[in-house]
Amino acid sequence: MSDAPTPKPSFPKRTVRKIERRKLLEYWWVLPVGATLGAFGYMIDYAKHVTLDKREAGAPKYVSKPPRRVAAIADFPEPFSMRDFSFAGTSCVLVRLERPTAYSLTSSGAHFVAFSRVCTHLGCLVNHLPNPDAVALTYNYRPDHPVLGCPCHFSVFDPAREGRSVIGRALYPLPRVRLEARGDELFATGIEPPPSA
Repeated sequence: MSDAPTPKPSFPKRTVRKIERRKLLEYWWVLPVGATLGAFGYMIDYAKHVTLDKREAGAPKYVSKPPRRVAAIADFPEPFSMRDFSFAGTSCVLVRLERPTAYSLTSSGAHFVAFSRVCTHLGCLVNHLPNPDAVALTYNYRPDHPVLGCPCHFSVFDPAREGRSVIGRALYPLPRVRLEARGDELFATGIEPPPSA
């Protein structure tokens, strides 16, 4: 037996490639350009969502409830007069319109619609917005008549378009309330369920 040390196996030497600072700095622009493109993509998608992705109201699907007197027709002297009421445990609003819509109630020469006041985005209560200039300033939308607006996420609903969301985060229209005229008084007799978003 020999006392000579056994030779260590030889492996090929790995060459460590050094990234030069100068070479790295040549590509510094990729990060801000990528971030900018991502931000623009998000803004375009968001703008499409708040303006174009809205759902139409369609034919109503009322759930019948015990009738409840809401108001007298004489309580609405002019178009876009609004009055809040409660029906089937839901806060609602009754609106007199200038002209009839596909599902409005016409009585004594006046046209009426009613909606749940619960916003279809996250459930905040919508408010009457009688001043179009204030709507333009606050909601970035200029209507030509009073509308309903959600103060939480700035969705605007148009009562003259079957409660459709015209701008904002809400995609679905406000649930409608079925109205009946009994003499000179208006009664609520049914309500649509909230949309399953």
